[in-house]
Amino acid sequence: MIGISKGKYFHWKKRMGRENQHNCNLPKSNWLLPWEREAIINYAKTHYAENDYFLRDGYRRLTYRMLDDDLAAVSPSSVYRILKAEGLLNQWNTVKTSSKGNGFKQPDGPHQHWHTDIKYINFQGTFLFLISVMDGYSRFIVHHEVRANMTEYDVQLTIQKAREKYPDKMPSIISDNGGQFISKDFREFIKFLELTHIRTSVAYPQSNGKLERFHRSVGIECLHTNSFITIEGAREIIAKYINYYNQTRLHSAIYYLTPEDLLSGREKQRVAQREQKLQQAAILREEYWRKYAAA
Repeated sequence: MIGISKGKYFHWKKRMGRENQHNCNLPKSNWLLPWEREAIINYAKTHYAENDYFLRDGYRRLTYRMLDDDLAAVSPSSVYRILKAEGLLNQWNTVKTSSKGNGFKQPDGPHQHWHTDIKYINFQGTFLFLISVMDGYSRFIVHHEVRANMTEYDVQLTIQKAREKYPDKMPSIISDNGGQFISKDFREFIKFLELTHIRTSVAYPQSNGKLERFHRSVGIECLHTNSFITIEGAREIIAKYINYYNQTRLHSAIYYLTPEDLLSGREKQRVAQREQKLQQAAILREEYWRKYAAA
């Protein structure tokens, strides 16, 4: 009768009794609360100032840290927008993911694959060698050694110590085709431990890429930011970083959980806790903005 659509009518009916607000942004139920914005900004500033490791954390890792610490239950995109507006984003957010290596069959539980490799460390005009053993499912560094040499003995010692920590596990050892891993002595060593040895294909390092990625992280976040005066000092600093990597650092490839979470089977519980916090936060926001609009 009055020439308006059904949608317009119900829109007016919903607004009945409210003051007209022309050309303004009406609050929505999913808008972040003012205290949440302040918490995100303060958390970012505080952690960037207190810990060198957090300087390299991107907005996604920061999001899940705040969620785990019960400070703010928000999405990574919301944190990105707030930090960008405040000029708090850092250069590490430009790292892009890669899909290479998808053909490698991934383990579906801990201690099925143990990756091992060697990383060179500059030390007083020569080199030290970081030999690591990583669990392929959880990315947990099972054991590592900082050695003055990288002979077959040094590699075997590292694997033996890793095996002593989990004597009931029978993982496959995955390595590249370095001289230490293709020798007769190493084959005899693997046979003695009753394990299997898998070597990556030539010119195809993707199947050992998890450990390669760890070596990149330890290089950027630890080795390049410290000066080593003695071997003992180097071992202490690297051990401290690896404890942080295993127990505290949120890993982007495993749902922004820690390697220790996956190794101990806590990943489902941690993810469920985060989902619950996000749902509760959404309910609080909806109630807040409904009251705001009614006022």
